[in-house]
Amino acid sequence: MSKSLKRVVRALSDAGLDITPMEMPDSTRTAQQAADAIGCDLDQIAKSIIFRGERSGDAILFVTAGGNQVDAAKASAAAGEPLGKADALLIRAQTGFAIGGVAPVGHLNPIRAYWDERLSTFEQVFAAAGTPRHIFQIEPNTLCRISGAVPAQFTTE
Repeated sequence: MSKSLKRVVRALSDAGLDITPMEMPDSTRTAQQAADAIGCDLDQIAKSIIFRGERSGDAILFVTAGGNQVDAAKASAAAGEPLGKADALLIRAQTGFAIGGVAPVGHLNPIRAYWDERLSTFEQVFAAAGTPRHIFQIEPNTLCRISGAVPAQFTTE
């Protein structure tokens, strides 16, 4: 088991959850690939989008429904600072995950996180578990709570 996957499993366990991530036969790097692999609605995929805070220099996480797009202006307003593109080095340094497997939990370092309320309309959602082939199923409000995400309006209409 990879270090990244172990951190996600530990984060779920530390939150009192008995959830075992599933290994998919093919890549789940994109929300569409994950939805196809599971056979769920695209919006049931809780995708982790990372931006860089222009003032803070920190990685900032936006957990959004798979079919939604993050609106840069709304995301900046939610974060309280201008946002820029987060490169792979920043993402790896702050979260410990590589692009394509960024989980909403189990980060190496604390991260500010924001939640797309579209996810909360489902009974279950699926999120990356630290690798491009592992995902886990969870009740959305539980995921919001354990990720420390704050509900916010940051998607395009």
